[in-house]
Amino acid sequence: MNREIIIPDEMREIVSRAGYAPAVKVGETIYVVGQVGRTLDLEVIEDPREQFRAMWENLRIVLNAAGCTFDDVVEMTSYHVAMSKHMNVFREAKNDVFPKGTYAWTRIGVSELAHPGLLAEVKCVAVKRQH
Repeated sequence: MNREIIIPDEMREIVSRAGYAPAVKVGETIYVVGQVGRTLDLEVIEDPREQFRAMWENLRIVLNAAGCTFDDVVEMTSYHVAMSKHMNVFREAKNDVFPKGTYAWTRIGVSELAHPGLLAEVKCVAVKRQH
């Protein structure tokens, strides 16, 4: 089994700090670890809408580095602090970038994430389509 570690240039700092890869590609399947709404300088974004937009942008960066787009995502899991409070804004940010109804999605409420102020984290599995 060939395994390719995916590290976008924009994420080399987080990889050096955290010690794990943003994604691993096995065959045509890409496993993307949890992405959150932080700046490229690793600062948590306070505004929920902007935090969620940054989270989706970070996910897009990882998918692009693996040669994929949001259209290639087949399964997604999102983790939410105060899920009911922020879900409408989260969905709006998601729907701006993701095609609707093309993937399996599980949402899980949690008490906290890796850093104070983070409201959501999303991980996914994508399968690179043959074009």
